[in-house]
Amino acid sequence: MAENDESEIIEHHDDEEMEKRRTQRNHFHSFLESVSSSETNGHSSTQSSHRLLAYSDALISIIATVMILPVAHTKFQDNEELKQSIQALLTTKVAVYLMTFLIVTVAWAAHIRLFQVIVRIDDNLALLNLACMMLITFLPYTFSLMATFPNYILGILLFCACVMVIGLIQCLIVLYGFSRPFLLNDQIQMSENQAYYKQHILKVIMKVPIMCLFASIFSVIFFQLSYVILAIVIFLPYISGCLKWIWNKAIGGQVEDSPDSVLFYTYQLSEPLSKERVEAFSDGVYAIVATLLILDICEDNVPDPSVVKREFNNSLVTALQQYGPEYLAYFGSFATVGLLWFVHHSLFLHVIKANRLMGLFNTFSLAFVGGLPLAYQLTHEFPRGSRNELEAVQISCVIIFFAGLFQLAMWVVALFTERETLHPYVRYGGREHTFMLAKLSLYPCVALGTFFLTCILSRFSAPIFHMMEIGVPFAFLLLRLLVRVALALLRWLFCSARNDLDNVPVVEEDSQLPIVDVVT
Repeated sequence: MAENDESEIIEHHDDEEMEKRRTQRNHFHSFLESVSSSETNGHSSTQSSHRLLAYSDALISIIATVMILPVAHTKFQDNEELKQSIQALLTTKVAVYLMTFLIVTVAWAAHIRLFQVIVRIDDNLALLNLACMMLITFLPYTFSLMATFPNYILGILLFCACVMVIGLIQCLIVLYGFSRPFLLNDQIQMSENQAYYKQHILKVIMKVPIMCLFASIFSVIFFQLSYVILAIVIFLPYISGCLKWIWNKAIGGQVEDSPDSVLFYTYQLSEPLSKERVEAFSDGVYAIVATLLILDICEDNVPDPSVVKREFNNSLVTALQQYGPEYLAYFGSFATVGLLWFVHHSLFLHVIKANRLMGLFNTFSLAFVGGLPLAYQLTHEFPRGSRNELEAVQISCVIIFFAGLFQLAMWVVALFTERETLHPYVRYGGREHTFMLAKLSLYPCVALGTFFLTCILSRFSAPIFHMMEIGVPFAFLLLRLLVRVALALLRWLFCSARNDLDNVPVVEEDSQLPIVDVVT
């Protein structure tokens, strides 16, 4: 009897094992079938492009901003005039920084437009994007060669070669994306004119490499002309848009290029840019600038132990007291960077879509924000009360003024195109609309006022500037209160006028109006 029970248990266990193996085999076959079917459809390795784009934005923002380091770390002599130093030392470096920033941001804008068409990626596209990023990060080195050796053509040739290879890689990305339509934008996927879009995008992408090819040829013949061609490359979209507008006006009508009227690669100022990527790139620039400020503190304001022991009687507190102006300049500069980011953040809270013109003004604003480490260095570099200190403070005021002014220009562009760019609750005025305008106007007004005040009280230029930097955060706190008080005052005036109208005697017949007219 026991043997029968054991045999039944063994048979039951064997049946369970066979059933498990059969179930695992079925799951394995279904997995293989799903993999094979996904591979045949081409979706097996498709990935979201969000992390790739975030990595690209971070990389480009870093390489665009760190070019301020050679400018900010320029050493000046106390006995020489700052104007002469700027002409001799800073002019070339500042020009290289601005040109590099603009060139890198042009490449970044092209990257945005490309990945607004291709919204999904696979391993091949990721590798092609890495190759493109490698060449973009090499561009500042070529510009440094061009600035250091302006009479040599090697820097121009290296820059043109990098741009041409970047253009070829972008063309490969476009061809690869259109060969696998599931990687493309949904609107292009559903379009019947994919061949047209592919040809149009390739034609636009190849304009810049072709111009760089001509620049490299002219560098051998007449290299000054090649610099002019490279400068045109930066503003090529806006030049092309103006020429197209003039041509349409000349022939007496608007020519429709796109059969589906998709705003991709149009060179129009209203062409949309990814709001998320504009925010990510801007955040990267602000974060890097703030980090560069503390790096300068860590590098320059840590005394040597032997000096502390020999000159300050081994008192670290006494040794650090000599760096007081540097600490004040650091906290003021960090507050300026942080509040400019806060204004930028507040601006894009009201924006639902950015366009090309807003992107251009954002680039100019970020370029001046990148110059804030230079302002930090200049404001404590020279003796107190000297002519050089006054000019350094005024240069810092100019940098802050233009950084805030271009932010205000973005808001003006958004107001002119409010139906496409702004949230509905901002379009028709109101408290937030007024408060946003006040926030954007604060830094340009304060910087301009500080500039003229230092012209009058030149002996106290540095204290006035530092008081401005540290006092603006408190002004932001009072700003909301002032705006609310002003709006309440206006509301009281209008309400009192309306109450006076309501107190006018009403004719008897008017009381018989329909209820709809009364409500209206």
